[in-house]
Amino acid sequence: MKLLGIDIGTGGTRAVLLDGDGRVVSSATAAHPSIASPHAGWAEQDPDDWWSAVCSAVPGCLARGNTAPREISGIALTGQMHGLVLLDRDRGVLRPSILWCDQRTAVECREISEKIGAARLIELTANPALTNFTLPKIWWVQKNEPEIWARAGAILLPKDYIRLQLSGSRATDVADASGTLLFDVADRQWSRPMMEASRLNVDLLPTVFESCEISGHVSEEGARATGLRAGIPVIAGAGDQAAGAVGMGIVRAGAVSATIGTSGVVFAATAGPVRDPAGRIHTFCHAVPQRWHVMGVTQAAGYSLRWFRDQFGAAGDLAQDAYARLMAEASAAPAGADGLLWAPYLMGERTPHLDPHARGALVGISATHTRAHVVRAILEGVAFSLRDTLTIFAELKIPVESIRLGGGGARGSLWRQIQADVYGMPVGALEVEEGPAYGAALLAGVGVGNWTSVENAADATVHISKRIEPEPQRVALMNRRYGAYRKLYPALRDIWRDGQ
Repeated sequence: MKLLGIDIGTGGTRAVLLDGDGRVVSSATAAHPSIASPHAGWAEQDPDDWWSAVCSAVPGCLARGNTAPREISGIALTGQMHGLVLLDRDRGVLRPSILWCDQRTAVECREISEKIGAARLIELTANPALTNFTLPKIWWVQKNEPEIWARAGAILLPKDYIRLQLSGSRATDVADASGTLLFDVADRQWSRPMMEASRLNVDLLPTVFESCEISGHVSEEGARATGLRAGIPVIAGAGDQAAGAVGMGIVRAGAVSATIGTSGVVFAATAGPVRDPAGRIHTFCHAVPQRWHVMGVTQAAGYSLRWFRDQFGAAGDLAQDAYARLMAEASAAPAGADGLLWAPYLMGERTPHLDPHARGALVGISATHTRAHVVRAILEGVAFSLRDTLTIFAELKIPVESIRLGGGGARGSLWRQIQADVYGMPVGALEVEEGPAYGAALLAGVGVGNWTSVENAADATVHISKRIEPEPQRVALMNRRYGAYRKLYPALRDIWRDGQ
């Protein structure tokens, strides 16, 4: 038995092949063309470029794993969330997909909140209106491209366009649907009040499945394009955050992950839907049946360090060498960076402030500070920002029994230790972290009966390699510094807005 996970990312498509024990057999990646930005703040991609990447990555993955198509027992999909894919009645693409990071819909978000009511919106969908979500994009097309909207025959999310090409099935999963602002997250179904308010017929929307259910089978056309075998079950899968959490073992209430990529995400599994009346965190259905998750997002987490590397890093160093050098320098600076604080709001902020106008700030700098202090302050500032989500979790009584680290923040010993000290509890690093495609492949295994449940799959395959304990004296210092960090946003908010 072999299991295939396919991740339709923003920068590229990744295919990961597992054996029946959950071990990685092979993987392959195919890049997407650069994001198109016809106007400032816009972000679009051609869905057919994703399909071309799938038709390259999947055969490459099978070839590297010396695997025949007949050996594949199940496939599951994951990928970037929130993107709007509009098709006509013949399933042709009507316009480029408007992506998750597109910022053109601020007006539509305000209009949705005013029409529905901010409190009612959270009651119906468990989330506020954000430019990232799918529904504001639909409202934008309805208003600005009525001739295209008049031809619309189907609305899909990015990975579900690949499902359609692969299997002919127009379907999605509960986790990805949760990020549309059209979904009743508590009851795990499309929200009729939201559809009525948006003048949408349910026939436009895909059928919704639980993440480990079979949504269709590889078609003859899909098999010819990808080199797979017709008839392979295609499991519903999940959006990239939920699938990535499955691959990290975050499948039960009390389990939390803190993942630092370009953005930073703190993700907690919950036994029921948790609504934040202030809308500071997202509440979605999890990829685990009858389970939900909450998450907070720092827009520029790893990006803060990348920005500093690109602007002020060591000239002549290769990218990875520059990171290693900066980390080594930061290790020489004391905890607390001698009073230096970093607010990582380079791209506005989502949690807890929901403020696109927030801006980054380096506060408390003096003539005695060095580059090492600045890098240390950036690492600590990102961890403080992620702690903001943990603070909200405590306020909402969401249990946090263990924290697992992912992304770039899990790979270096310094950033791991900083996170343990800032969070004030032990953190775990995984033996292997393969990202959302790995979690999707585990969901495929559950869907075809290789494991009896998502929890069973995670227990069998996901293991902690190292446990990092917080150092009590540094915890006390980080608590004081976090208190100071929390004063930055309210103190600087009006200055940032005056500069707009």
